[in-house]
Amino acid sequence: MFLRRQQVLLLYRRILQAIRQVPNDSDRKYLKDWAREEFKRNKSATEEDTIRMMITQGNMQLKELEKTLALAKS
Repeated sequence: MFLRRQQVLLLYRRILQAIRQVPNDSDRKYLKDWAREEFKRNKSATEEDTIRMMITQGNMQLKELEKTLALAKS
């Protein structure tokens, strides 16, 4: 359980770091609020498989955000 918590916190920090790179203020605020709400909404999840699936989905969404930001910069 402790390792999952670390994984979730690391994912949350990485998502917030990526969101900081969004150039538009309103988009940045929207994404930050969205991330915060998603993590709050799933805070009470206890089933290991569910948590693992949510971490996988979060990592995929983070990769998509990073790709979008990389394309926007080029």
